[in-house]
Amino acid sequence: MNGLEHGILAAPGSVTVAGHAIYTMIRIPTLAASLLLLTAACSPVSAAPAQPHVDASTLTGKVMAGYQGWFRAPSDGTKRGWVHWSTEQTRIAPETISFDLWPDTSEYGKEELAPADGFTFANGSRAYLYSAANPKTVLRHFQWMRDYGIDGAWLERFVVDLPGNPHPDPSLDTVMKNVMNAAGETGRVWTISYDIAGTPGDKIYATITRDWQRLVDSGVAGSPRYLHNHGRPVVAIWGFYYNSDTNKMTPEIAGRLIDYFKAPGKYGAFMVGGGSWDWRRASDPGWQAVYKRFDAYIPWNTGNFTQTPDGNYHAATDFWYDDRAAALTNGVMWIPEIYPGFSWSNIAKVRHWTDPRVTYSRNGGNFYWEQWAKLTKLAAQTVYIGMFDEVDEGTAIYKVTSDPPTQSHFVTYDGYPSDWYLHLTREGVRMLRTERPLSDAIPISR
Repeated sequence: MNGLEHGILAAPGSVTVAGHAIYTMIRIPTLAASLLLLTAACSPVSAAPAQPHVDASTLTGKVMAGYQGWFRAPSDGTKRGWVHWSTEQTRIAPETISFDLWPDTSEYGKEELAPADGFTFANGSRAYLYSAANPKTVLRHFQWMRDYGIDGAWLERFVVDLPGNPHPDPSLDTVMKNVMNAAGETGRVWTISYDIAGTPGDKIYATITRDWQRLVDSGVAGSPRYLHNHGRPVVAIWGFYYNSDTNKMTPEIAGRLIDYFKAPGKYGAFMVGGGSWDWRRASDPGWQAVYKRFDAYIPWNTGNFTQTPDGNYHAATDFWYDDRAAALTNGVMWIPEIYPGFSWSNIAKVRHWTDPRVTYSRNGGNFYWEQWAKLTKLAAQTVYIGMFDEVDEGTAIYKVTSDPPTQSHFVTYDGYPSDWYLHLTREGVRMLRTERPLSDAIPISR
């Protein structure tokens, strides 16, 4: 869950985004970096070829997207209501919406659509949303991953909603089953990505290990499309923020989790940690020991940006080279996280659209593409895209409409096609794998 839902909005200078505490740092470079513009010389977008089955035996070289899968609707059978679409489960209205990007549902089947009463498009037609509890919808999302060259998904599994906590959500298993089946049908890979946001410290270790044992014993972690590395199932845990008051992880709890997953035996796993982007600055020796013990580490970079004198935003990437070097020195796989933009105006109930703490422009995709170009220059192999379906906080890359309902404010793709960021992702993956030349400018036109 995000910070606002748990009443843990961070202090100025930090926010909690997509369940991961992140630390916003605006840095103004001495020299202005010009925005890269789309030109007439760009190649037009083309139909996406089907991608073959992805090798599930290794994490190396994978480009995967975080998949929240947390959206519910009144008609989906979960009895959860409008979860993550609205601040009130029983109704959705302009004053209750909790997301910034309206998904493009024009391709969804009738049985996938939930009418959002009171919301209409400019032409007067009714607006609809979806639920990830519907297997057809999750399959559709994985088909998009396949068609646009994404290897698979890190399925977010929120610890606070698991058995052992006050309000467990059985529909998490419904979504997990949908993901497992969709990965099988599309040849994608997937893995569990636990998130400790909102979980009391005394429940973190027991809840995660108990759930993981159940997934191993039931065969989920050994299913054909579940991602493995060095013969061990991959499991990620988000929440290793050394200077966060909103995540209750400590070096002691972290050490116990690492010991558990690194131990030999049937429950052992290739453990991926996710947390502070500036992990190398941690002064606490306990935290430094933690960061050196992961099998792999993903520094959460969403919300970490620079703003040049011309007013444009750019994702902060100048620390990537040293991050990679430090991780390699520690014997840890470095997995950079990239994101297309950010906006959480509706969930934060803030209406100052130009405030960078609330939203900043994607600049037609240039914000996103710059990160792909930088990773290509670094010869990065394994990449985490944050996120596939995160419309709550405006980091989604899946299909979003640029003509949302008129009853409230929504961020859009600025007139670009609904699959524009999927196209950019596909071309970024191709560039990263040297299947197309390095280009600092977006090489395709809308």
